[in-house]
Amino acid sequence: MAKFLIHASYVGEGVVGLLKEGGTSRRKAVEKAAEALGGHLESMYYAFGDTDAFVVVDLPDNVAAVAASLMANATGTVKASYTVLITPEEVDQAAEQGRRIAAAYRAPGQ
Repeated sequence: MAKFLIHASYVGEGVVGLLKEGGTSRRKAVEKAAEALGGHLESMYYAFGDTDAFVVVDLPDNVAAVAASLMANATGTVKASYTVLITPEEVDQAAEQGRRIAAAYRAPGQ
């Protein structure tokens, strides 16, 4: 499973729907959508500022994340962007691979 941070902002009728249905109803909808993609909702928080909600989901892969993004953004009621979250252990693995390929890499202009 891959972990994603979703930045969501309600627009237009999305704000009206949030006022009508409340926050827990939206959490249930996000939970069902994640499960339909083979994943699960880890957490969801509302916030002040440019982003109305921060959501962390586990999804099977990038394809599932793109599907979720397309579905949500196509409604026109929310603007959602996704950030791939990487564990410290994955950074360790990436650093090891980086050290292995360092000799084979040539920087631009060198």
